Amino acid sequence: MKSAPSDQPQAAADQSFNDCPDRHGTGAEKWDRYADRRTADGGEIIPFWVADMDFRSPECVLEAIRRRTEHAVFGYTHDTPGFAPTLAAHLQRQHDWAIDPAWVIGVPGIVSGLAVTARLLSEPGDGIASFTPVYPPFLFLPRLAARQTVQLPLVADPTAGRWHIDWEALEATLIAMPATKLFWLCQPHNPTGTVFSRDELLQLADVAQRHELTVISDEIWCDLVLDDDIRHVPFASLDHPAARRAISFVAASKTWNIAGLGCAAAIVPDERLRKNWRAAGGGLVPMVNPLGYAASEAAWREGESWRLELIQLLRLHRRLALDTVAGLPGVSCIPPQSTYLLWLDCRAWAAAQPADRADPQRACEVAGIGPSDGREFGSPGFLRLNLGCPTSRLEEGLRRLRRAFGNSATSAALER
Repeated sequence: MKSAPSDQPQAAADQSFNDCPDRHGTGAEKWDRYADRRTADGGEIIPFWVADMDFRSPECVLEAIRRRTEHAVFGYTHDTPGFAPTLAAHLQRQHDWAIDPAWVIGVPGIVSGLAVTARLLSEPGDGIASFTPVYPPFLFLPRLAARQTVQLPLVADPTAGRWHIDWEALEATLIAMPATKLFWLCQPHNPTGTVFSRDELLQLADVAQRHELTVISDEIWCDLVLDDDIRHVPFASLDHPAARRAISFVAASKTWNIAGLGCAAAIVPDERLRKNWRAAGGGLVPMVNPLGYAASEAAWREGESWRLELIQLLRLHRRLALDTVAGLPGVSCIPPQSTYLLWLDCRAWAAAQPADRADPQRACEVAGIGPSDGREFGSPGFLRLNLGCPTSRLEEGLRRLRRAFGNSATSAALER
């Protein structure tokens, strides 16, 4: 795997990632959330919530889309001939993981893919376990499929500078809930940015084997590991029986900023499950659109130099954000090892506030910054901050963050 460069931005990368289009009026979910809301002084609330970036996708992706649109026909499309082989080559090159292209199924998104696995591999009333806090669909999708959501809290270890698995609690929960059939693993982990080690994944595989769990591994962030000394290990690449029956999800969407094109890949080694995949969707899961295929192939095949420049910038942004958080009383953050997300623990700040001022999400919005509310991830008192924006916008957001957690004007606005 190629290592990321240092966090000192080069001029070329700086220009490329700071000259970003205006997303107002484009139907952008990220920007529309606060379109009709203003701060007390009439200013705009800058969105730092949903996990897409404000950067243009790389030129290789844009050119692939242009070539596909020149064909001028956009009919129903199944997996294109180059989709699976291009992904297989990328996974081998980037993560030393050899897969058979025949295992690959194009899906319109990992959320819909998770929903399919619930119906394909469990029955109503069964449990689906996940480490928490976690990306919100991991919490509500089981309920929509008439399954139980089984939460397994991770433990923050500030001394070690990472989040850990509580193995005793994990075992106790699975013993108490023997109907748990699936383990939805998010790794690298959203929202904490944790990259689980090979040893941790092997221990988790042992747990899955003992409790007869099928691991479904969402690895959408696998290409955004930020540190040279940390490596993403695909769960299904382990030499373990539980890994050999696992299903994995990957996508180019987070890394190359093409989430709106709706294209991901399920990697399903079991031929029987592949044959039953579409039927398990119950007619609710659409085909992938042709532009998604074109963009994903181009990103995996030609987007490496852009990815490395992005990581360089994200490392700088992580440092700027962590420096700011270090100066906020009652707010802390374990540095993320992956993603462009910062998971802020604001509970000590909230505990020091009067009850009517103790909501960190509201304090931020009053100050003009819109992060994700930790309650959506199962963790009240936390916030998730998206660092995938131009440096100047991040710096303004961090200025507003400082205002949110220490400025008397914010307190006065909260009183109103």
